[in-house]
Amino acid sequence: MQKILVSRCLLGQRVRYDGGAHGPFDLLERWQAEGRVVPLCPEVAGGLPTPRAPAEIPGGRGAGVLDGELPVMTVDGEDVTAEFLAGARIALDLVAAHGIRIALLKARSPSCGNRENYDGSFSGTRVAGEGVTAAALRRAGVEVFSEEELAAAAARLAELERDRT
Repeated sequence: MQKILVSRCLLGQRVRYDGGAHGPFDLLERWQAEGRVVPLCPEVAGGLPTPRAPAEIPGGRGAGVLDGELPVMTVDGEDVTAEFLAGARIALDLVAAHGIRIALLKARSPSCGNRENYDGSFSGTRVAGEGVTAAALRRAGVEVFSEEELAAAAARLAELERDRT
């Protein structure tokens, strides 16, 4: 059975920076019941508490964080780059351990965003970019979707399942 890495906040778990959650979504609940879901909040796994100060990446470029070019900073000016990188490493370990090829991660998160992110100014300005974990997963060949692309993720998962038979 093909497994899928899923942001814990999308499963209704209260791990967001503000102590909140998203979901749960019916499809994710079904995948959980089937044993497909490998849950992860990279920020919490990397050592950050819940709740925590909001964090952003200058330019919204998670790849720049992976390459040591950019930091992840909180609104209070704290550098949390090490925790974000630790969370990304844990995600990569889970992907390797479970043979995961698809991830469904929280849109616009500095860890999980897959298409756009906030620009680092804490002004709500969105830019094209991805989070640290999303960038690491993509580099490892994992297809990253957000909750806004749930139907596309489901279609890809079904395609992978068909290819296995």
